[in-house]
Amino acid sequence: MNNMIGQTKNVGFQFGLRKTFPIPLESVWDFMFSEQGIKIWLGELENELEIDKHFKTKEGVEGVVRVFKPFSHIRLSWKTKNWKNISTVQVRIIGNKQKTTISFHQEKLLNTEQRDEMKEDWKKIVSKLALVLKHSFPNS
Repeated sequence: MNNMIGQTKNVGFQFGLRKTFPIPLESVWDFMFSEQGIKIWLGELENELEIDKHFKTKEGVEGVVRVFKPFSHIRLSWKTKNWKNISTVQVRIIGNKQKTTISFHQEKLLNTEQRDEMKEDWKKIVSKLALVLKHSFPNS
């Protein structure tokens, strides 16, 4: 059987998106996990992000933080209010003192429709992050 675009053998459908910025890793990490940064890529939190604790956003995304490795990545379960399934999202911050890549990867998506929906959402999120980072670090 041929897999459809984004379909994996074991974890349903997946999607990944990366963008590189001419900004040092520490600065990007600090921004991504600031209140402003989290609001852009996750939503407005109703509680703190903590390992093995449930979180929920005012926009209706909820899940549990599974892994949090400072200056590297966060991995969390992810469910929006109109989904029956739970997916997994990993956000990686990869870089050095000159440039940094923000990488979003989502797996365990139900089907191509859900994959397409999340692909559009992540594209909007990355565009918004790019705009804010460019404004926040104008000399980069």
